[in-house]
Amino acid sequence: MALSESQVPPDAQHYLVCGTEDCERNCQFYCNDCHQPMCEQCRNEHQKNTKTKSHEVVPYKQRKRPLPVEQCKIHPTKEMVLLCEECQIPICYKCTATKEHRGHAFTDLEIDFDEKVSLCHEEIAKIRNYFEPTSQDLKKEIAGDVTEIKKIMEGIRTSMKAEAESVKKLVDTVTSENIKQVGKIEQSLLETLNGQNQEIDDYITYLNDLIKTFYGYLSPSNIEQITSALKSESFIIRPIPETSKPVPPIFTAGQHSKEDVAKLLGIITVPNNKPENRKIKPMETVSTQLKPTEKQRKQDREKSYVKQTLSLSSSFTKVRKYTVPGVDDVFHISLGKSGRLWVSDIHGNLVQTDLQGNQLQEIQTSGQDEGYHTVTQDGDLIYTDKYNKVIYRITPDNTITEFIKTGGWEPLSIYSSHINGDLLVGMIKGGEPSKVTRYNKTGTEKQNIQRDNKGQPLYKYPHYITENINGDVCVSDANKHAVVVVDKSGQHRFSYTRQGSEFNPYGICTDVLGHILVCDDISETVHLLDQDGQFLSLLLAEQQGVGWPCSVCVDDENNLWVGQSIINTVYKYLQ
Repeated sequence: MALSESQVPPDAQHYLVCGTEDCERNCQFYCNDCHQPMCEQCRNEHQKNTKTKSHEVVPYKQRKRPLPVEQCKIHPTKEMVLLCEECQIPICYKCTATKEHRGHAFTDLEIDFDEKVSLCHEEIAKIRNYFEPTSQDLKKEIAGDVTEIKKIMEGIRTSMKAEAESVKKLVDTVTSENIKQVGKIEQSLLETLNGQNQEIDDYITYLNDLIKTFYGYLSPSNIEQITSALKSESFIIRPIPETSKPVPPIFTAGQHSKEDVAKLLGIITVPNNKPENRKIKPMETVSTQLKPTEKQRKQDREKSYVKQTLSLSSSFTKVRKYTVPGVDDVFHISLGKSGRLWVSDIHGNLVQTDLQGNQLQEIQTSGQDEGYHTVTQDGDLIYTDKYNKVIYRITPDNTITEFIKTGGWEPLSIYSSHINGDLLVGMIKGGEPSKVTRYNKTGTEKQNIQRDNKGQPLYKYPHYITENINGDVCVSDANKHAVVVVDKSGQHRFSYTRQGSEFNPYGICTDVLGHILVCDDISETVHLLDQDGQFLSLLLAEQQGVGWPCSVCVDDENNLWVGQSIINTVYKYLQ
């Protein structure tokens, strides 16, 4: 029996098969009365059977959840199938006759359970589409604030060091000048003292000479000389020269405190402002868009009608087949307006053709086996130049302009959103995890998707990229051998790896029902998944005349275009 949505494993890769015994066809429908999944053929037989023709059979996605079988705690042999509206507890039929529930109103527990399960899924959708992405946005904002705060504080530290260095230089300059002044004062004082010292030396020499003279007078034969000398002025001893003590300078230490130094170097203050609360966008404006025009409303009604009436066909009808001149292998297809399409090969030949395969234009690019071109809603072709790290735009009048420079990143794959016109670009850079960057219509970077919630890299080589109807970004990763899907906020939803078998994904696209279609280089088929990553079936095999499909695209008429070798083949797979 098919798993319910609440039982879907995290990698969402179980195979949905018909619940009829010995029938192994794909499950597409569900009988709400029998609680059984069924294929299209079994559904037809079910509705023809007189016993079951009144049963409610709906598309599998619209099924009612089966009520879990639980026995009544009071009557163990009976199952709980009713809900007592007054007591709000599940009961069995026997409980209705007990005095505890006499006179109470009862409803079918299965209906109530289905309603509550639907409400739970609505809440899950709210969490996925609003609360969790909004919380992740707040985390990103907080992370940005952390980076900004670190940057500001580092700037303050740098300013403080520069201010201290400036003060140090001033201190060194003043100190040097003061020391020079002290040297000059010292030199002047020493010169004065040296002069006084020399004057005393000269005086002592004078005294010694005078002593010698007096000793000469001490002889009796020199009585006349001593008599004469005593009468002369030479006998009078000169007074001792006057000298003075030097007055040294006095150093008065500067009067300063730690606070004075702090004022000199500058101070840091924390403003006494109340922190501003972060703005949380209201839930009703999460997907705010411009008011649709009447034309847009008509298109939405038509798309809604298509979704309600289309389903997978049990067979595939070949619609058209033709070769593409100038292209060796059709590695990527971009559908344009007015029946024009662009096709590229491994040698970088990018060719525009009409629906008959006539070549209209050819450009030599640096692209290879990657989804490196896309057509916008305005009819422009956008393609990447991974070697020059540039994204180019070609307008309908064939004017080529340089649109976006990707810096050090090599752009591999690109897709123009049909939802809002954003550009999704898969890129690689040596030494760093690969990433998907979102640009708006004017080429302004809006978002980078690179890691999952655990910080692990999401991509290795994102060589094809597309977007689903619910905004999911779907990447075909050759080196990871997986289709990696994240939601529009960049949160990882699932990865499809074809469990149990080798898988080498190439071209990828989605359709109006949200299916994901991806080429597999190993099995040489196209895998069909639903938008939650559940494997539905293998489309196109060797028996359909398909050889090595490597690119896929779905047009406005829900035809599947398959690029293989030098041939483009168009199939009808929806009915």
